[in-house]
Amino acid sequence: MMGKTIALIGALDTKGADYAFVKREIEKRGHYALTINTGVLGEPLFEPDVPAERVSLAGGMTLDELRREKDKSLAMSVMTRGIAKVVKELFDQGLIDGGLSMGGSNGTMIGTSGLRALPVGVPKVMVSTVASGDTQPYVGISDIVMVPSILDVAGLNRISAKIYANAVGIIVGMVESEVPPIETKPLITASMFGNTTKLINQCATQLEENGYEVLVFHATGTGGKTMESLIDQGYITGVLDVTTTELADELVGGVLSAGPTRMEAAAKWALPQVIAPGCLDMVNFWGMSTVPDKYRDRLLYCWNDNITLMRTTPEENAKLGRLLAEKANRSKGEVAIFLPLQGLSELDAPGREFWWPEADQALFDAIRQYARKDISIYELDCNINDAMFAQAVTSKLLDMLQHEYE
Repeated sequence: MMGKTIALIGALDTKGADYAFVKREIEKRGHYALTINTGVLGEPLFEPDVPAERVSLAGGMTLDELRREKDKSLAMSVMTRGIAKVVKELFDQGLIDGGLSMGGSNGTMIGTSGLRALPVGVPKVMVSTVASGDTQPYVGISDIVMVPSILDVAGLNRISAKIYANAVGIIVGMVESEVPPIETKPLITASMFGNTTKLINQCATQLEENGYEVLVFHATGTGGKTMESLIDQGYITGVLDVTTTELADELVGGVLSAGPTRMEAAAKWALPQVIAPGCLDMVNFWGMSTVPDKYRDRLLYCWNDNITLMRTTPEENAKLGRLLAEKANRSKGEVAIFLPLQGLSELDAPGREFWWPEADQALFDAIRQYARKDISIYELDCNINDAMFAQAVTSKLLDMLQHEYE
């Protein structure tokens, strides 16, 4: 196997000794280390392949300007922007096969900005002091492997050397890995939540029997963002977006929002899509103690020790219905909306904790009122998890896909 090139991203002034060690370890394993300096304050311990000046210019300022300003926050912002552009350019030119970075909180912010510029599947490893905390701001929707540094990235000793050697082992193993040949099938994305698992399991089986591969995304905010990203990157053939609960968190202030652009990628790329208001009966918070005081008198359900669900009201559902319809209206391709008249989730079913027909009716009425007249709306007298609903939404998507490629 020919040696691969691994980008080493980091401050070679303050952490030069750490990076020199990692560079040597990569080269001992028969690969190449392409060093990218993100250090602003001082001169690098060794000459990098990509100097800090190139990174700062990509971020919008010269290195001399940054040094004169002596503004750490400004330097962070410029280098964070710049490293993403530089790494993308290097990858697009075929010059790197993966990336590794190391640092504290600031170094992690800059390093992961560069790593996130690499496509999904390209090896990327971050050795970080914040790897055991909330890594979402650093990882985002990428596939970065976060490795706890245990100690600060601030010099070599018997512990840090072992951590760094392990990180080299990880990235080398990743760049050396070959994906075995597998049967490729057209990809369908499907959105799922715990309360719509039964639905998606049925749909996935039917789609797979018809020659499609189903990528199921957990509608936890990150899941929705990742789904939108893959659609945007052109991987996807059709969309079964039947768990749109992240809209509720975005509207009401729950903890699992996928942001304001949820449900927009499929519309932009004219993909066939089937939509349902799955789990719009609920907003998500962490443990019961985290529910905001203003919601304490609402209908709450402890899903588990870490997740509390709050039932949406008729007023909120009217807004959500309009929002869902307006998202569907953006579609340049074929789109259909399915309404389960006997409930939007496991909990929203006759006799269950979130059963509230008036709230669901407000949602349905708003969808009917605001959806484009040429968008088909199907009303089924069943719960969203019933076999009837699964059969209907899957059959409709299969029909759309057949029309698309006839």
